[in-house]
Amino acid sequence: MADTHIRFDWAIKKLLRNKANFGVLEGFLSELLHFDITIKTLLESEANQETLDDKTNRVDILAETTDGELVLIEVQNNPQHDYFHRMLYGASKLVTEY
Repeated sequence: MADTHIRFDWAIKKLLRNKANFGVLEGFLSELLHFDITIKTLLESEANQETLDDKTNRVDILAETTDGELVLIEVQNNPQHDYFHRMLYGASKLVTEY
């Protein structure tokens, strides 16, 4: 029988396809982070699957706090060995673009 549960990363990506749903995600992330955010844009959205065991879903969100601070939020399901390096790259890219 196929795996029938819905993964959090997949659900977030489905939710983010419609900007009208940003309010729901903003509320969830604001409660999770303990400060209010507003989603500005999606920076990256990946879904790669070569096998059932090799599924990677990642969503990078650029959000803004009530103080005007830009925050990079990443939603992903699997551990990643180069996570720190990838986040440094993502933050550097944001600095050069904004």
